[in-house]
Order: sequence, then structure tokens, then C-alpha cells
Amino acid sequence: MKKLESYINGKWVAGSGDGMVMHDAVTGEVIGHSTTDGLDIPEVLQYGRTKGGEILRKMTFQERGNMLKTLALFLTKRKEEFYELSYRSGATRIDSWIDIEGGFGNLFANASLRKLFPNQSYHVEGDPIDLSRGGRFMAHHILVPKRGVAVHINAFNFPIWGMLEKCATNWMAGVPAVVLPAPQTAYLTEAVVRVIIDSGILPEGALQLLSGMTKSILDTVSSQDVVTFTGSAHTGRILKAHPRLIEESVPFTMEADSLNASVLGKDAVPGTPEFDLFIKEVRKEMTVKSGQKCTAIRRIIVPATLVEDVQIALGKQLDKVTIGDPRLKEVRMGALASKKQVESFRNNVTEIAKTAQLVYGDLDKIETIGADAQKGAFVSPILLREDEPFKNTNVHEIEAFGPVSTIMPYDTLEDAITLSQMGKGSLVSSIFTYDDKIARDYIVGAASHHGRILVGNRENAKQSTGHGSPLPLLTHGGPGRAGGGEEMGGMRGIKHFMQRCAIQGTPTTLTEVTGIYQANSKYKVSEKHPFSYHWEDIEPGMSIKTHKRTVTDTDIINFGNLTWDHFYAHTDITSLEGSIFEKRTAHGYFILAAAAGLFVYPNKGPVAANYGLEECRFLRPIYHNDTVYVRLTCKQKVDRDHRGKELPSGIVKWFVEVFDQEDELAAIATILTMVQKKSPFIQVDRSNIEGYLAKLAEDTKPKWGILSPQHMVEHIEKTIRIGSGEIQDFEIATPEKYLEKVQEMVYNHKPMPKGHQHPLMKEGELEELMHPDLTAAKLKLIEALNEFEVYFKENPNAITKNAVFGEMNKFEWDLLNVKHLNHHFEQFGLFD
Repeated sequence: MKKLESYINGKWVAGSGDGMVMHDAVTGEVIGHSTTDGLDIPEVLQYGRTKGGEILRKMTFQERGNMLKTLALFLTKRKEEFYELSYRSGATRIDSWIDIEGGFGNLFANASLRKLFPNQSYHVEGDPIDLSRGGRFMAHHILVPKRGVAVHINAFNFPIWGMLEKCATNWMAGVPAVVLPAPQTAYLTEAVVRVIIDSGILPEGALQLLSGMTKSILDTVSSQDVVTFTGSAHTGRILKAHPRLIEESVPFTMEADSLNASVLGKDAVPGTPEFDLFIKEVRKEMTVKSGQKCTAIRRIIVPATLVEDVQIALGKQLDKVTIGDPRLKEVRMGALASKKQVESFRNNVTEIAKTAQLVYGDLDKIETIGADAQKGAFVSPILLREDEPFKNTNVHEIEAFGPVSTIMPYDTLEDAITLSQMGKGSLVSSIFTYDDKIARDYIVGAASHHGRILVGNRENAKQSTGHGSPLPLLTHGGPGRAGGGEEMGGMRGIKHFMQRCAIQGTPTTLTEVTGIYQANSKYKVSEKHPFSYHWEDIEPGMSIKTHKRTVTDTDIINFGNLTWDHFYAHTDITSLEGSIFEKRTAHGYFILAAAAGLFVYPNKGPVAANYGLEECRFLRPIYHNDTVYVRLTCKQKVDRDHRGKELPSGIVKWFVEVFDQEDELAAIATILTMVQKKSPFIQVDRSNIEGYLAKLAEDTKPKWGILSPQHMVEHIEKTIRIGSGEIQDFEIATPEKYLEKVQEMVYNHKPMPKGHQHPLMKEGELEELMHPDLTAAKLKLIEALNEFEVYFKENPNAITKNAVFGEMNKFEWDLLNVKHLNHHFEQFGLFD
């Protein structure tokens, strides 16, 4: 019998004793057991704080985000092995998709949030605050990673998603995790963690796993740790009251079971799309994951006149639900997670049924396909009807965690809102209506008691993610019974694992701390025009003062004629009486355009494009014959992912200050430019290649691969001759549907992969040499480079094909050749 292992302190270890037995939910067969007995839990927490925390805290948001993206891609390639294991938890393919690919999708979604954070290890929040009239004392807020661990105590129903949706946020924040999966399905969590650890993508200590129950996990948590819990409200309340949490003021977020409600609007009568959508959604939420979802619909609130219609329609939908072995395609609902869950489910349904009427299903009778109903943890979908929901409150207080829901009537929308609130707080509610006024009134009235509210109607039906789907960019949690905690929520979820700190000082000091230029800060005078620098060499505060320009009547008239902006202040000086203007006034947008004319660097350089305008204020009029000049200052740098056929670049925000002849500030703006990044490759071309080749000898050994020095030189020569069109008798190996994506690799700054098999070379074999010796091969390579330049000089618009990258022009060949030469020169240590 397999014993699950824990991954702690950098190694896999097994606890002592037998611990808790795990069963296959479909067959009842014993899978194994889990235990953490004998493990030093305080040491586990401390290892995470030091080993994993030190590395994660130093990483930038961009590095953390790209780490998550890489991990998500890696796991996605291995997803099928997790599906096979997930069937043993009673989950169908669709059920497992939510858990497995939903979990991986959460990594992708959180990885994309790196674009909203600065290119540094901590975050700057909100706007600066001036604390003095002179602007020499100010404040800002920053968020830094907590110096503890995130302790995640998870539920059994989503062993993969439950771990990754939490870990994605703490990793993005720069905080390591210690995960405690629920024992019933811990084997699935362990399988994923093994793959994650083996990948080497996460820094050591960023993820630790405790496979089994442990009652001492909270005994040594500290104020820098964060504890999250998903499970029953009863257990959550016990944990929340732990003395150590109170003593250390440890942040604790709880996501507990909740009696979620879905409301049918009075307009959604049988025959309307909304009625049909409502019925399908309730059936789905009752049966997906066999109803074992914290967001499932437990209370069906419908107009009193439509109770019979809803009951009949739901019964017909539930008749279509086939139960059995989740591996079978014809099965629509699998099993509960364990026999213990079945017992709890039946007991709670029985309690609710003391006042409610059971109108569909049977607690004792069940028909299954491909499975033994007695051996597996199978139950039938159960539909109840509570005709007096204001009087009988069991339906609002007891949750049967499985495929069960209860219909109840309402007369007015206010009644529906009250019924939804009687659950004392839930994770989600929904309303199906095509009347936006009904939707508005329900949302405003019910929002205080629900963490999320979905409005379903015919217009969003095809795009809607549904009542029960928490999304990474939305807050997941709810008040009251639902725990009062929050998970995910985009940037909000990440900030939960960070410490907010108000910082005060001079604008110059805060510019240095935040990485954002603060008004009235000291300028860093630039030796060259800032637009002549690459993205890496630009820093906040870098600034220039431009020459001056006098605004004339002719400028104002011409701008008005060009734009058709004939506002009276610019064109009719006889109408200025009673206005804020004293003379003919320049258009605000002319001032902005004129400012650009003063600060723009005309030569071709790293600035690739104008990326937009973020803010603009016209503080005082500029009249004809006034003279203006500009102070251009780097305000902030924002990293940007490489995409498409463009050179890698970042965004630079520039603070533009326009002054008049009296040195009074007349206008401000923040403009954005796309600025190219430095190439990490050493520029190798005809001017310096001979010097590098001189270092290459017959006995030079490669750092990787099987090429000899002469084979390498001849391989490069062949590539150059392909570029100049001399060799074109081959087919493009890359399938056309992938070609555009592959061509983007020519433009990026990623080095070529080591050991890649070129399609024009024999796998595992060396090509026959073309030249008598290495010296001759070097001369032929130089000759090929000369001919390459001559060819494109005579044929500047020529396109030649490459076996991997398809058709390429001269610019693309130059990019590829530099990358290719760097790859092989690095292979033979010619840059050392």
C-alpha cells in the first residue's frame, strides 16, 4: 500500500505510522495512506521563510510572472497523466478539466498580471501625496513581500486548482508556500507537486507539501506568515480562533461552505431564453463535480407562480444525468470523494427534508453505469422543495455537500433578496433575467451578502463562465458564513501576501525608492538626448531642458485651420470679455504638439514609436507672442513582453512640463514611448569576425554538441550562402500554421537552444567537410559574408528562404546571423 510522501526541506520524506487511508471513490479500492507524523513542522516553516523566501523576494514581478508562465506551459504538456489519476476521485473528464486545466489557467492568468506591476521586487501603490505646500515633503505607499510563508490548508474537492489558485498569488507576491491538501484526494496534489519539483522551474523552498493531517501547523506561525483555509465553516471557525493567530496577528483568510442562491426573475417565464438558461445552469451546478463545489447552487429561488414549472423542467433535465464510472463517455456524473462524504450528504439531506419535500431522487436507490454502486461513493441527484422558506430555516442553515438543491418560492423581488440573505453570507449568487432594472435592484439589494453576483441572460449566454466558476482576476470569497475572506482577485489577491508601508521624505528620495519620478524632485541631467538611450540605460529623473519657441498669431490661425478647432478664444478676440482669457490664446493641443516638436529627437534611434498619452493638464493660457520651453523627464519605466515581428522593447513614461517666458508652469503631460532594449548578443559582422575566428584552432573543444571547429565554420558559411540566395534547393521544414510564430524568434533576444537539430543536417551525424582544412574554411566564410553584403546591396528588396524561419529579408537575416554567430562562437568559447 503506497504511502504518500511530503516534500519538505528540499527532499521527499515519508511520515511515520499509517495515518489516514485513501480510497478510490469509484471502486472503493484502497489507494494508499498519508501521514505527517514525525515531521518537524516548525523546521518546514522556517525553511520556507529562509530558503524559498530569500530567492523569491529578490525576483522582480516580471521574473516571477514569467516563472509562472513557464510552469503553466510545462504542466499543460503533462496534463493527461493527471486526468487518469483524477478519475479515482470520482471526477468525470469535465469535472477534472475544472480542477486540472483550471489550475494551470490560474497560473497563466496571474502570470499576465506582471504587466501591471513595476519591473522591481516591490510594488508602488496609488498616487503620491504632497504633505507640504512647497512640495518638498511628500508620501507614497509601497508594498513589499512579507518575510514569511503562505500556509494553505485546502479542501478535498479541488486538489489541484485549490493549490495553484492560491500559490499563484503568493509566488507573484514573492512569498513561498507550504501546502496541506485534504487527505481524501492528497494523492492528486502530490502527483502535481512531484512534477513541479522535478521541473526545476521554481526556486528551492518556494513550494513545500505536507501530505497528511497535522494539528500543529499553526502552533509556530509568525506575524509575517499568511494562513488561508478552504473547507467547512465549522473547522474554519476553530482554526480562526487559534491562540497563535491571535497572539501574532497572523492574517487568516477563510473560504468556507456557503448556501449559494440562484434567482429566477419574474420576467423569465417558460418559453423565454432566460428560463431555459436558468434550468440548465441549476442542473449543471447540481451535478458538476457531483455537486462538491463551494460555489454550487444550493437554493433555487423562483417566483411562486413558477415553482411547478421549474420543478418539472429540472426533473426532465436531471433525468438525462447518467451516473457511474467517470472514465466512460456516457457518464455525466461520477462519485463523491469518499464513503464518509456519502454518509455526511445523506444525514444533511435528511435534516433539510424534515420540513422540505423531496421531489426528485432517492437517498437509497441509485443506478450506475460501469460501476458498483455499493462499492463506490455514489449518490443520486436530490431535488427538494421548501414551500415555506421564511418559516423553515434548515434550508438556509444546513449544507449537504453534494448533488442537491432546494426550490423555494418568492412573491416580490424584495422577498427574493431577503431569502438570498438568509443564507447568512455566500460566495456567489446569480439572477436570470432580461430586465436590467430587476437585475440592478437585485444586485444592489443582495450584494451585501454575496462575494460575487452573476446576471445571466440571452445576450451573454455563449460567453458566460457560469454561476459556479471563480475567475482568477475576480475576488473569490464572501461574507458571513462564507468565511469573510478573499482569494484571487487579480492584483488584490497578490497584495494580500505583501505588507503595505507608507513612506515619507523628499521628492528626490521617494523617486529613488519608488522608481517613479516625483514632481519637484531633483533632475538627473542627461549627457545625451534621452531618446538616444536604450531602455536599460534610461532611469527615472533623467532630464533635459529644450530650447525655446515663440508662439505667433500665425501658429494659432494655422492650427485652427488644420484641425477645424475654431473655439472663440483662438479666433475671436472681440468675444473675450467675461472669459478667463486676456488675449488670443493658443490651442491647448497646439501647445502639446509644439512641446513635442521641442523635445522629440529627430534621428533614428532606440525610440521605436509614440505609445500614447496618459495625462494632460493645461494650467495657464499661452497667448500669442508668448515664449515656451519644455522640461522632459523620465517618469517611469514599464517592462513589456516581446511579441510579433518587432524588436524587444519596454515602455518609458516621460513627464513633460511646459513653461512660459516667466518660468511659470503652463502645461503638464505624461507621454509614453516604446523604447527598444539592448541586444544581449555581441555584434559580430564583417568588421570584427576575423579577430574571433583567429581564436579558433583545430583542437578547440566545443562546450556542447558534436561539431568540430571546421564543421562549425562550414555550417555558418552554408547558412550565409542560403541567406544570399546561393543555396535555395530545399523545402521550408516548419509547417505553415506555425511559421508566423517561429519567425518571431528571429526578433527576440532569446539565445538559440543548445543541441537543436537543424532540418538540413543529418541527425547525430557530421556533414562531409567541404574544404581541405580550418584555415581554408575560415577564408570561405569571410568570402560568403562579403558576397552576402554585395547581394543585398544590389538586391535590397530580395527575399530568400530559410529552412526553419521561412522567407526572410535582409534585416531579418542580419538579426538571425548575429544570433547564429553568437550561438556557435559561444559554443567554442570564442567570446571568453
